[in-house]
Amino acid sequence: MSDDNIIKFRRPKPKKEPKTITRGTRRALIWLAIIGAVGLVWAYFQFISPPNLT
Repeated sequence: MSDDNIIKFRRPKPKKEPKTITRGTRRALIWLAIIGAVGLVWAYFQFISPPNLT
C-alpha cells in the first residue's frame, strides 16, 4: 500500500542560529590585522622601495 496520500504531522527541524563572533575573537582579529599591516609596510620599505626614499 502506498503512503503518498497520508498527511504526516512532524515537528519542524530547529533552525541553526548563525554563529556570532565574540568580543575577544573580534579584538584578536583586529590586532592581527594591525600587526599584519605593520609587517607589510616594514617589508615594503625593507625589500621593495628604492633606496633613495629613506
